[in-house]
Amino acid sequence: MGSESLSLLLFIASAALYSWKAGKNRLGFSAIVLLLGIYIVLNASLLASNYFTGEGINDAVIYTLTNSLSGAGIGKYLLPAAGMVLALLVLFALLAWILRRGQKRSGSKLCGLLAIVLALASIKTTPAYQQVADLLKSQLGKGDSDFYAHYKVPGTQIRGDKPNLVYIYAESLERTYFDEAAFPHLAPELNAVKAGSLDFSNTQQLPGTEYTIAGMVASQCGIPLFAPFDGNASSSLSTFYPQNVCLGDILKAAGYQNYFYQGASLSFAGKDLFLSSHGFDHLYGFNELKSVVKDPSYRNDWGWYDDTVLDSVYDKYVELAQQGQPFSLFALTVDTHHPDGFISRSCQRNSYLWEGKQNKSFAAVACSQQHIAHLIERIRTTPWFKNTIIVVSSDHLAMNNTAWKFLNQHDRSNLFFMLRGDNDDGKVIAVKRSTLDNGATVLDALGGDNFIGLGRSSLSSSSLAATYLNIKEKINEWKPDVIKLWNFPKAIADYKTDTVNNTFSFAGVHFKLPLLLSVKPGKIEPKFDVYLAPPLKQQLANFAPDEKFVWIDSCFKMGDVWDEKLALNRQLCIADGTLNSPPTIREINPGVTQGRVGFRQIGDQSEERYQQTVTRLRIADEDLRYASDTLLFALPGLPKQVQKVTGLSYIEPWGGRWSDAGLLPEVTLTWLEPLPETFDLLLTARAFGANSQRPFVVKIGDSEQTFRLSHSDSTVSIRLSNPTRERTLVIRAPVPETTAEGAVAGFTARQLGIGLVSLKVVPVQ
Repeated sequence: MGSESLSLLLFIASAALYSWKAGKNRLGFSAIVLLLGIYIVLNASLLASNYFTGEGINDAVIYTLTNSLSGAGIGKYLLPAAGMVLALLVLFALLAWILRRGQKRSGSKLCGLLAIVLALASIKTTPAYQQVADLLKSQLGKGDSDFYAHYKVPGTQIRGDKPNLVYIYAESLERTYFDEAAFPHLAPELNAVKAGSLDFSNTQQLPGTEYTIAGMVASQCGIPLFAPFDGNASSSLSTFYPQNVCLGDILKAAGYQNYFYQGASLSFAGKDLFLSSHGFDHLYGFNELKSVVKDPSYRNDWGWYDDTVLDSVYDKYVELAQQGQPFSLFALTVDTHHPDGFISRSCQRNSYLWEGKQNKSFAAVACSQQHIAHLIERIRTTPWFKNTIIVVSSDHLAMNNTAWKFLNQHDRSNLFFMLRGDNDDGKVIAVKRSTLDNGATVLDALGGDNFIGLGRSSLSSSSLAATYLNIKEKINEWKPDVIKLWNFPKAIADYKTDTVNNTFSFAGVHFKLPLLLSVKPGKIEPKFDVYLAPPLKQQLANFAPDEKFVWIDSCFKMGDVWDEKLALNRQLCIADGTLNSPPTIREINPGVTQGRVGFRQIGDQSEERYQQTVTRLRIADEDLRYASDTLLFALPGLPKQVQKVTGLSYIEPWGGRWSDAGLLPEVTLTWLEPLPETFDLLLTARAFGANSQRPFVVKIGDSEQTFRLSHSDSTVSIRLSNPTRERTLVIRAPVPETTAEGAVAGFTARQLGIGLVSLKVVPVQ
């Protein structure tokens, strides 16, 4: 019996036994619901993770969920996600109903205890538990002493004529797709290009390299991407693997100008942070290319189509080549992204039949490879190609797309080939290697060293993948050593804040703000504030009573917990202390300032104080109430006299909130008490897009007035009559405009109209 079947059988047995024999026991009921609920959540997580990765819960899942999801193309995942949530709700309701049946009869405590043991066994035997346990084990290990016997730091010199470099990361475009016998006539254009290249046909994928940002780190730094669970380094730090010398660093030191192009948002998964930390001064993503693209409406869920991006890459290649200075030009495609890719409108190969049916993933491959081949052919026709090296590689093996099960019927490997302008002799190099070797191979071809990190040049050295038959196990053994390369500090005293660059620095390391630090003996754990992560104050609520912390965030968030005088303060504050005693809170002056964390104890420590603090920390932002006669839309919560506000989107960096007609057609504000019979409404706001200088409507009861706004903040005073003493005020935008501007976690459109900054009701006598 497989572990999945055994685990399910134990789960069913536990629920059935408890329902049948356990009887009424409040503590036992809570325990069995918790354990069986954990089983359901673990397996739901495994199912969802497998939907994305095809490999269950791995580092790719942990990294992505704990990093910035801003810019993610989630449109195609919304329906499956909704289905998953609905299925979970049904399962939990059914489980609660079954278990409560047992509480209606007298039963046996022994049977209840046995049911709990079976529930624990069901968790322990599920593959989801094993995968999470393995991840935790690999994180907490002490490392292998031979890591630094293999980890090598390259020099920054490049000898010779310094050829230009064009490096194309092809999203999920693994070498398996190019097997003509397996997938006939799928990629003829790029296959023809590959035939005249140095084609490295045996490129493995190792742990920590299985997703886009990880594949980029592997190919440029020669190390896998492993970040700690307790404060994902790439989200908290303002530098990415700060100790490593990567390909971009070497190119920059050698006089190259480094450029990177992609159609998606640069912020997704921290690609902008990685690249800017390692030699790239010129980054172009979705937002940066807005002013360049000819048709702003022509885009997919992630951003600009491959034809748009690669046209921009070619234009930049010509521009840079004409200047006569060495440059590198990196590009990342997106049209072959799982689950089924995207087909650009300029592509001639826009369909592919497999087993008599159209397959979207194969069609996306056929289309995208044609664009890549077209870019290469265009570069080949220029006079500068003779001094250019072109690299084409997959960022990682394809994940769980509509072609995935057909790919798994073959031996799979990553794509990596190089074209040199001064050498058009095609050659297949079948040495065993991994994507960790890609950067070292490119560096060797450019005239530099033949090693980077754990990577070795396949032109003049042997890969560690060939040295170790168990290379995947070896990489996991080195995981703690790789994590140490993030250079997390172990103690904090003096610090520096920079409100311009939004950073907090100590012990030589720079963190992005806001930030929460757990300070333990010999260990500091940074906590991050990213999409899908709990707010920092809720993370702080989970700290032990005497666990030291440093929290740098908006002052009003701390005021809600410890000091009402800060409740309306939108500046930054720093708090340090423990939860069982009032912390030290200091306002941070604008600019660059220095300070020192002292962890001074203020007042007596007590369990009662701890419980009061935790209760305040756990209050949701929307439930906060502050004392003010003005509704301040840049603050979470509401004034004490306001009951609710609907029709608004989230708080924006500019200090207010947009109305969103996609949520509700109007903004509605309701007070607890009736409003005056006559009052002036003092409103500070701005208009979005076409709403500028058009009439907005404000209405209370039967009274209605209009006002106009520009794109910048302005204050208007509107006299309203309210003879029936209504409590509800309505504001309506003239033409809500659909836009993806400022969207969270992808290009989910909002319908924006008015941007509210503040609102005050002034009675008229």
